[in-house]
Amino acid sequence: MFLDEPPHDDPVRALYDADLESDGYVNNLTRLWAWRPDVHDATVAARAVVARDSALTDEDRAVLVAATAAARHDSYCALAWGRRLASLAGTATAAGVLSGTVDALAPRTRALAAWATVVVQDPNATTAEDVARLRAVGLGDREIFEATAFVAQRLAFSTVNDALGAEPDRQLVDGAPDDVVAAVTYGRPVAAE
Repeated sequence: MFLDEPPHDDPVRALYDADLESDGYVNNLTRLWAWRPDVHDATVAARAVVARDSALTDEDRAVLVAATAAARHDSYCALAWGRRLASLAGTATAAGVLSGTVDALAPRTRALAAWATVVVQDPNATTAEDVARLRAVGLGDREIFEATAFVAQRLAFSTVNDALGAEPDRQLVDGAPDDVVAAVTYGRPVAAE
């Protein structure tokens, strides 16, 4: 990353300890967000509010994040969420969303990926027809709002990571299916260690 690592005070140590407990290592993005643990916690809490009581499934959210990462050319989130999507929907689905090869995907997956892409690339270009395609695959207006808010929050999170040079952790590649890794041809290179 482009910033130095922050001083190791109690809030920083708490973030690092949480990573060690959940992942077995301190994520590069955590080292970045550790400059403001309070902002990190607020960002995570805002995402949780959108996910709470949502009709969007875990797979829906993984599709949205993977498609957002692909449209944003964010290799970090693409690798992290590509792994998650592969575990939920299969490697072919994850690789398809990450590479933008969506023709063979299920209609709901294809519609969510297309929506995330247009929201990232040009939110002013969305149309009533785009929303109608989401309704046609079974999403109600509340889910469409939630999907849009979720994409916007992920976009803000990845913008901080990307702008300040957070490299994807080597562990993300080591544990990902080969097709997922091969689909991520964009963004920052994976950290050397």
